Amino acid sequence: MPRSPAATNRTCSPSPAAVRVGNSADSQTLLPNSSPENAHTPRVQTPEAFPPEEHDEPYYEPDEDAVVRPGTGIWALGGRVAWVAGLALALSAFTDWYAGSSEAGPTLSVIAWHTGVLGKLVFFIGLALLALAILREFGFELPPSIPESLVVIALGSLATIFVLIRLISIPDSIVAAGRGIGIWISLLAALAVIAAGLLRASEEL
Repeated sequence: MPRSPAATNRTCSPSPAAVRVGNSADSQTLLPNSSPENAHTPRVQTPEAFPPEEHDEPYYEPDEDAVVRPGTGIWALGGRVAWVAGLALALSAFTDWYAGSSEAGPTLSVIAWHTGVLGKLVFFIGLALLALAILREFGFELPPSIPESLVVIALGSLATIFVLIRLISIPDSIVAAGRGIGIWISLLAALAVIAAGLLRASEEL
């Protein structure tokens, strides 16, 4: 009995699950719902994005209390001038502030210590400057509210005023009428103390 064309087509057409593409060495089975156009298209897996490498850098916490200065201590320029001028000021209290010749012939001289209270104060101001330098060298600092440069300038100003008073006005009890070399040394030392205080102020900025 001859078969109809429709039955022949149903018998000869393979099912979608049995379709193979390519030769026997490289064949690929199609899925029931796959199309022949996608048979040779391999599946590409999208690579995962890797995060950028993080380089751990050392973290340094800033120190707010640390203050960098060009030079500190007794050998800084301002500190060195201050204690040298203070030493010269203290020693000048034992030099002749007044000198002159007497009627008998020999030269008379009066040191600053014997000129009264002002001469003694000049000596103690010099000692205070030396003590301030020594204490700073051993680590004893003044409170932050009292700058060291301000103290040095104040002491130098007082010493300058005391020396100028004795330079202008000679005590009546002193017979010698001339000014000796010691009073000029004291004046220069007092001015050097003020200059040292200004240098210390520039170093503290």
